Amino acid sequence: MAKKRILWQLFPSYLLITFTALLAVGVYTSNSLRDFYYDRTAEDLKARAWLIEHQVANQASHSLNILSRDLGTKTNTRITIIDDSGKVLGDSHEDPSRMDNHADRPEFKTALQGKIGMALRFSNTLEEQLMYLAVPVIRNDTLSGVVRTSIPLTFIDHELQTIELKIGGVGLGVALLAAWISLMVSRRISRPLEQMKNAAETIAKGEWEERSPVISDSVEISALSEALNKMAVQLDERIGTITHQRNESEAVLSSMVEGVLAVDAGERVIRLNSAAGNLLGIEPGKAEGRLIGEVVRNSHLLEFVKQTLQGIENVETDLTIGSQNEIFLQAHGAALKDIQGQSLGAVIVLNDVTRLRRLETVRRDFVANVSHELKTPITLIKGFVETLQQGALENREEAERFLGIMAKQAERLNAIIEDLLSLSRLEQGTGKPELKKSTLNKILESAIRDCEQKAFDKITSIQLNCANELEVLANPDLLSQAVLNLVDNALKYSEPGGKIEVEALATETEIVIAVQDWGCGIDSVHLPRLFERFYRVDQARSRQLGGTGLGLAIVKHITQANGGSVSVNSTLGKGSRFSIHLPKT
Repeated sequence: MAKKRILWQLFPSYLLITFTALLAVGVYTSNSLRDFYYDRTAEDLKARAWLIEHQVANQASHSLNILSRDLGTKTNTRITIIDDSGKVLGDSHEDPSRMDNHADRPEFKTALQGKIGMALRFSNTLEEQLMYLAVPVIRNDTLSGVVRTSIPLTFIDHELQTIELKIGGVGLGVALLAAWISLMVSRRISRPLEQMKNAAETIAKGEWEERSPVISDSVEISALSEALNKMAVQLDERIGTITHQRNESEAVLSSMVEGVLAVDAGERVIRLNSAAGNLLGIEPGKAEGRLIGEVVRNSHLLEFVKQTLQGIENVETDLTIGSQNEIFLQAHGAALKDIQGQSLGAVIVLNDVTRLRRLETVRRDFVANVSHELKTPITLIKGFVETLQQGALENREEAERFLGIMAKQAERLNAIIEDLLSLSRLEQGTGKPELKKSTLNKILESAIRDCEQKAFDKITSIQLNCANELEVLANPDLLSQAVLNLVDNALKYSEPGGKIEVEALATETEIVIAVQDWGCGIDSVHLPRLFERFYRVDQARSRQLGGTGLGLAIVKHITQANGGSVSVNSTLGKGSRFSIHLPKT
């Protein structure tokens, strides 16, 4: 059913009431006037009939027709004189001889009984509706006939129509006035309601400055308007408080490093902060309102959510997200309950412990690698010492060879310890290096000079390409050590008679120092872990060449201490290019 405005509900109702009342009054008035006119006409006809009756009683029968015609013309009334048998003796409008016997007329029958008879009937003689009134004629105390007077009803109807038209005109004027008054009253009632509706719509949009004006004389409407204004003020305050609290909650949830996931009892997502979205790879806005199983594909997490919804307190578990780049999560779950203790859902807090797990892995690997690296030279030294103790000292040539090997292993132990100490100092930040502007060409020349003897022994040339005016903001000693390690590695893995190129160039944003060799190269599978401590591509060859497995790790930490980064490009069998990227001054 279509809804209507209150104006078009009130106004038609008022019109209906008004027109119904006017119609009822009009009909009642018309009927009353008709009855009044009929009564007055009947009284008039009766008076005329009695006057004629006195004259008829004293007239002879043959003069009655002349009398009726004469009196009918003067009184503008049809007069009929009838004897007691119903025969018409005289009529003002018709020849009595041509008229039917009136013995069956109801007014005649009533008059014969000595009463006054009246009837409304169609006249076959005059062919129109007439009002008849008959009185008995008493002659010598004997009823000798009847005098009947009549008048056409068209005359009465014409008079009534004239009056009814006047009444109708006045009624129409009253109806129009009542319609205008009804419209004004309806508008007066509906206008403040419409204004309050508009104000409510404005409030619903959040425009709290709009207030409903009190413009009605009605106590109820004014009270409603005041109540609406008070409600708007209270809603403004409460929504402001809720908005403030929501913003605070959003700020807290958004700034949290921990991921927060809330679901209802039906396992639909009701809240998901950005941290949880990043951890789970979900867009928070698209996840809310959907089933947790539709947005999360991790079966372990889904099972954990179900356990939490079952009301188990202090639920904890470890999760692994992703297949290639695994993310380790520590999940804590708690059930959400209302005041009555009914379950509303669950909240899951996710902590990213990937870095801790990786650090633990690195620590375990580091301990294992250090133990392994130290165990080899210590085992060799211990073995040769036992050999010497068992009599090898007597063989001077063998003893000197053993002592040489022991010295070499001791140097290796010392190199490992020195590298470990350097790494420790760089990682802990103790003795933060002092950065200063230095000529890069001199730093590179210093590093190359320290490797000249090794290069000469291996018949390998080292070429330097660096502009003399190029400067860098760095710690010269540490940067020289980093370049030295790279050149030393290049020498180790280059074939005799080869060459190594050290190049420095400046781009728009950085200074790049590159060490290029054309040696054995490195398989791409090893490149991501190449700068880890004790990570070796070829462990046997690396130890044979005297490496500690810490050189590239030291290069990485030195570069980071100078505000830069390292990278490597290598092709197996074609050589490697190690680059140090430093910010441009």
